[in-house]
Amino acid sequence: MWRLPGARAALRVIRTAVEKLSRAEAGSQTAAGAMERAVVRCVPSEPKLSLSFALADGSHKNMQRDQSEPLGRVLSRIATNALKGHAKAAAAKKSRKSRPNASGGAACSGPGPEPAVFCEPVVKLYYREEAVAEDVLNVDAWQDGAVLQIGDVKYKVERNPPAFTELQLPRYIMAGFPVCPKLSLEFGDPASSLFRWYKEAKPGAAEPEVGVPSSLSPSSPSSSWTETDVEERVYTPSNADIGLRLKLHCTPGDGQRFGHSRELESVCVVEAGPGTCTFDHRHLYTKKVTEDALIRTVSYNILADTYAQTEFSRTVLYPYCAPYALELDYRQNLIQKELTGYNADVICLQEVDRAVFSDSLVPALEAFGLEGVFRIKQHEGLATFYRKSKFSLLSQHDISFYEALESDPLHKELLEKLVLYPSAQEKVLQRSSVLQVSVLQSTKDSSKRICVANTHLYWHPKGRFYLVSQVT
Repeated sequence: MWRLPGARAALRVIRTAVEKLSRAEAGSQTAAGAMERAVVRCVPSEPKLSLSFALADGSHKNMQRDQSEPLGRVLSRIATNALKGHAKAAAAKKSRKSRPNASGGAACSGPGPEPAVFCEPVVKLYYREEAVAEDVLNVDAWQDGAVLQIGDVKYKVERNPPAFTELQLPRYIMAGFPVCPKLSLEFGDPASSLFRWYKEAKPGAAEPEVGVPSSLSPSSPSSSWTETDVEERVYTPSNADIGLRLKLHCTPGDGQRFGHSRELESVCVVEAGPGTCTFDHRHLYTKKVTEDALIRTVSYNILADTYAQTEFSRTVLYPYCAPYALELDYRQNLIQKELTGYNADVICLQEVDRAVFSDSLVPALEAFGLEGVFRIKQHEGLATFYRKSKFSLLSQHDISFYEALESDPLHKELLEKLVLYPSAQEKVLQRSSVLQVSVLQSTKDSSKRICVANTHLYWHPKGRFYLVSQVT
């Protein structure tokens, strides 16, 4: 696996502690009225901050306020919202009481107490047990650990807690192939986040244990789930999972604190895989990442979907492939497993669809310690990935061949010769071929650098041009 056993054990201990803490907080909130959460998102590059919290009437508020606005205006607006919430709740309660009773008669409408008159609740913000002055700007007032009080209810302010901005499971899952969720975090780090995988309980299986926290219980009332022993970002289903859906429970973290947990279920069941693949034999020689002094490179044309789904591809180029084998969802599973199994330090890919790069390759290879850059051509492009523990990206250069040919003095002689053959010149200048250059610097020795050149030259079934990737 890509994580050391010691790190995995440490994460298990942390995760258990977080779950116990969340259960304790949930219990204390109901039993002893512990503080609610008020989440503040405040980014220097944005003019507004957001403030999210739930009022006592159950309504959820998400406010957008200028960072340069005085705190007093926000507190006044919160008080107004709270007053409106109380009034709506009272009106709803009165409406329920005035409905006809079960016997068909109307509820008693005799004289009763006058309608309650609500006053705006006292709203204050405290930091280190001292009230924050109302002329303090929002950007300075809403500090992590502050306490917002609305009437009798107190909220603990969490400023910029780790949070998932995107979380998604693949649409097609096969047994024996790694499932790598696509995720994006704000104020967090995937390596510091916690993951737990569940699989759908088979029909007739025992019910989940009593006492499982509600945050980990099935989110779908029609399904029951059993916990797997996988507590990592990547899960590889076995043949026993075929026909079952998967669920991922994840908690964003930044190494010091954790944000709000989320769950997501796969939209499809686990399908049967193709069995042993040709690359499984090659993986026998690449079970481990190479030593620091060595570099393992992989170059691969992964066939863009726009080219795989043509009649020419099906009947001329790949007549031996069954239609399902050319489908993108199916091929992505094989590509992910093959690439991750090589444990490469540098991977150069050609014919990469933009969506495949962002939705498939980045989540899969990032989970195994690689980071990538992408360069689009027309319908597809180039992608270069490098191992983050060995390299950092020093610079990136994308070069269009035809633009360089026309504008760079270094190619003047070549251009002069090409002018002698107008038809060839026209064809060359119409090509969209590009060169993706990545300069990488060693994380162990800053004096050591490598230049990775990745390109895909023009190809035709009757031509003699081939893709090129080079590391120097």
